[in-house]
Amino acid sequence: MSARPGRHPGAAPQPPPARALRRAKTALRWLLLLVLIWGMLRWFEHRQIYFPTRTLEASGRELGRPVEELELRTPDGLRLHGWYFPADPHSPRASWAMLVCHGNGGNISHRLDLAGALLQTGAAVLLFDYRGYGRSEGRPNETGTYRDARAAYEWLRGRGHPPGHIVAVGESLGGAIAAHLATEVPVGGLILLGAFTSIPDIGSELYPWLPVRWLARTRYDTRAHLRQIQVPVLILHSREDSLVRYHHAEANFAAAPGRKWLRELRGDHNESLTDTERITAAVEEFLRNLEADLQGTSPTP
Repeated sequence: MSARPGRHPGAAPQPPPARALRRAKTALRWLLLLVLIWGMLRWFEHRQIYFPTRTLEASGRELGRPVEELELRTPDGLRLHGWYFPADPHSPRASWAMLVCHGNGGNISHRLDLAGALLQTGAAVLLFDYRGYGRSEGRPNETGTYRDARAAYEWLRGRGHPPGHIVAVGESLGGAIAAHLATEVPVGGLILLGAFTSIPDIGSELYPWLPVRWLARTRYDTRAHLRQIQVPVLILHSREDSLVRYHHAEANFAAAPGRKWLRELRGDHNESLTDTERITAAVEEFLRNLEADLQGTSPTP
């Protein structure tokens, strides 16, 4: 059999036609553009969720009581920084501990008012910074912050606090982290302060011109976590909160299947954390109910 004219057997393949080459280049450009847009969206999402600061504006001693500076180690090997305020050794609640998961901005040095309010109940308080916050290593992300809270919990267990005497406290973004922790480990109770239902929910309210529900990859789904737990829940929220509207508190309250309380604070989103008198009173009431459960006595309605 003879070869085709103009082509010899064993000859190298001819280059693709110019039109096909142009199409391939165009497709590659579109692919690179889509990758760039996707990367920018992920960067924008991260920047809108996390606002860490590295400088500590306090030492923890400002509360005028003993404080221990500590280093936590996460399951993936990062070092986290924290402060532990032990309870008064003569306190009847010396075995109780409040594990505080703070909000998305600043660091633990901005949570001393909250720590002081919780300490008034006679329990110990642990403040820790997520990865990328304060003196903690790493960069924040959803899975990482869940691991960070677990590391703080394990530290309290090692310190001798029984699981049923550890109360997870979540402020704003920390509400989702504390609620997630309660789905993973046994805790005595869960307290949410100014917590939203989920990132897609709050994002769609803050950026109604963006398809946030479709674009968001970070969830922090507080409401979904609440549906999975049976521990008592206390929700503290201000009707004056202009960032996380009060309906988030109502939706979270409805999602919690077990015993639950909803109490109001005053002030805007960050200001409500300084409403220490109401925080202390509500947490005191909550602890009395938890203690009644453990003792088998009648709880407060």
